[in-house]
Amino acid sequence: MAMTGVLRPGHAVVRVLDLEESVRFYTEVMGLKETGRDASGRVYFKTHAEHDHSSFVIRKASTAGMDCFGFKVLDAATLDRLEGRLREHGVATERRPAGDMLDTGERVRFQIPTGHIIELYADKTRIGNGLGFVNPEVWFPDFKGINPVRMDHSLLYGTDLDGSRRLFEEVFGFSLTERALLEDGQTDLAVFLTCSTKAHDIAFVRHAEPDKLHHVSFLLQSWEQVLRAADILSMNRVSIDIGPTRHGITHGATIYFFDPSGNRLETFAGGYDYYPDMHPITWTWDEVGAAIFYHDRKLNERFLTVVT
Repeated sequence: MAMTGVLRPGHAVVRVLDLEESVRFYTEVMGLKETGRDASGRVYFKTHAEHDHSSFVIRKASTAGMDCFGFKVLDAATLDRLEGRLREHGVATERRPAGDMLDTGERVRFQIPTGHIIELYADKTRIGNGLGFVNPEVWFPDFKGINPVRMDHSLLYGTDLDGSRRLFEEVFGFSLTERALLEDGQTDLAVFLTCSTKAHDIAFVRHAEPDKLHHVSFLLQSWEQVLRAADILSMNRVSIDIGPTRHGITHGATIYFFDPSGNRLETFAGGYDYYPDMHPITWTWDEVGAAIFYHDRKLNERFLTVVT
């Protein structure tokens, strides 16, 4: 476990086809708070409960998908140490200067074996959740939309799953919580990794193409809020992939849906707490349907194949 190194997922930068349509979706339907726009055209958001300036960023592009996924680390010394470990591992790194992203400090950027761009950073402006630190209320009554607690994790599809797993375990100290096997009973189809006490902070699925986004996930507080999210999505005629339902992997209650550009998102609640003395859970090929969708115990073909 790496609670004194990599703290948590910090931001996802996602490409959209129509910027203003996407801004409306993420503010009115998702209930995120816009926190700024930069000269390059990126729009920044946070959930109402998050304290840092932004956790989700969009930019207009000709294709949907994800530019990068960032993790916040403990401090500048940790950033330097982890960059050194990456280089020892044979991974080329690039430093992006402070201010290159709004209210974000210097970032270490690199490509992992599945083809995705990952970033590490130590500093992001804390703007708070508006409730303060002395005798705060528990929430604002005037929120919009789904109103998630935080941007929680991402699931990424790519070619060299084994290489990305080794990097996160050996360089950053992530722990394997769960895995799903292919038909040979040996090869990983999917791995779920954590740097905290969550069931996962990032996950990977083996795929024929590199650098694909399956989904970015946002946490809700209860199963009832997942049902409410489904109501809001239906009211707004949002394309729902599957759910509400429950995962066997991580035990989370979930609903998957698409933003206006076709990027898949998840809102979920629940999931177990992880501690480093726990044993990883393995799902065999014959039960992979129950691993993903525990109630009907079968896979949705779109869930397996549609990525951006």
